[in-house]
Amino acid sequence: MNDFTQGFVKALELLVTLDPEVMEITGRTLAIALSSCVISTILCLPLGSLIHFKQFFGKRALLNVIQTFYSIPTVVVGLVVFIFFSRIGPLGVFNLMFTPTIMVIGQVILISPIVLGLVIAALSGVDKGIFETALSLGASHVRATFQVMSEARYAILSAVIMGFGRAISEVGLALMVGGNIRGFTRVITTAISLETSKGDVELSMALGIILIFIALLVNIVFNRLQQR
Repeated sequence: MNDFTQGFVKALELLVTLDPEVMEITGRTLAIALSSCVISTILCLPLGSLIHFKQFFGKRALLNVIQTFYSIPTVVVGLVVFIFFSRIGPLGVFNLMFTPTIMVIGQVILISPIVLGLVIAALSGVDKGIFETALSLGASHVRATFQVMSEARYAILSAVIMGFGRAISEVGLALMVGGNIRGFTRVITTAISLETSKGDVELSMALGIILIFIALLVNIVFNRLQQR
């Protein structure tokens, strides 16, 4: 118990003094997760709108597939990305393995089903009369779609936040395609795993506190948006 207390005190000291390594890892983690979230949102907003407003054969099956991928293990996504981008893979020519770029690509693949599915759900929660009224008043299909998206903006923001939470907390994908390279691809979750195995509990605890704080902040924002 005494060792735990000392470790916790040392972890707080690392945070209060803004330890360079802790700040570097935290900054990289946020940059990769935010980049993944922005790219996923840019892709999923128009795609989600298209799926929601268009009627086509197999739509229900497609929605089921999207929802199934909500809980896909991160190591499975990491394996797929590794196969495609490794030296012997079809995209190996780009030499992206073990770089922050491939980590962003992997996280985009990981969180896109969540963002896409929740965007569709958000649009489905808006009264259909809004879209039809906008069309009857002379609005184009695109303008009417934006009107519906505006009505669902808080639910859409919640979807984006859920995607960010998923991205920042994953570890399997980051280890497999990022390599946990110090000063280059090491993020909070992979650093915690490595430092704990090395016995550096203080650094692990400091990073764990930061991760918990970020998760708490995400949860607070998510709850506020749900109330809206």
